[in-house]
Amino acid sequence: MAEFDPGRLRVLVFDIFGTTVDWYTGVADQAAEIFRAAGVELDAGTFAEEWRGMYLPAMQRVRDGARDWAYLDTLHRESLDTLLERHGVGAAVDEQQRRNLVRTWHILPAWPDAVAGLARLRERYTVVALSNGGFALLTRLIKAANLPFDSIVSAELARTYKPDPQVYLTASGLLDVAPEQTLMIACHIWDLAGARAAGLHTAFVERPGEKGPRIPADRPEDATADLTAGNFVELAELLGC
Repeated sequence: MAEFDPGRLRVLVFDIFGTTVDWYTGVADQAAEIFRAAGVELDAGTFAEEWRGMYLPAMQRVRDGARDWAYLDTLHRESLDTLLERHGVGAAVDEQQRRNLVRTWHILPAWPDAVAGLARLRERYTVVALSNGGFALLTRLIKAANLPFDSIVSAELARTYKPDPQVYLTASGLLDVAPEQTLMIACHIWDLAGARAAGLHTAFVERPGEKGPRIPADRPEDATADLTAGNFVELAELLGC
């Protein structure tokens, strides 16, 4: 990989779930309302953690070829059905409520620094959402959270999921930049590892509460990255924005 030179960067690509938006709070709060309406007594926070825990294994099966390509909404629905049965409440949650639960991932709050940080970075760079979410999900999420991205690149274009290097290469190719002119920003070590394997530069942004109150988030001291920042505003300062 080329030596890191911020002056050569043209595009910044951002992970969404956890890095840009707070999936835990968003999913847990919405799920709690749906569970109350269904008369189900489940801790929504724990449920959100368990559901997210099924995220990477589900995508791994797609990457390994163990199953055909499926949209993230489909993977979320399959995991949801499994989890509801595991908790013994499958009969209590009807079809519409299950659809509403899947759509909790479409409306998630941005971290407090996200909008301001993206706005500053956008003055100098093209800022792009690069996510395993589908186009419909990302369009709704970004609009609802007022996130000032220039463009969206979904893993569905590559028909595989991060951290497969093909997702990152698809993004840089579509944006007509070389991988080394692209900076991947994420709070997940696995995401940055995939980006590095594709030749992108990387920035780790720390999100201590990303996985909720019970599961430790990835730590900066464990990450291999060209830059490390505490939030998007700090990242903008590091990049001279």
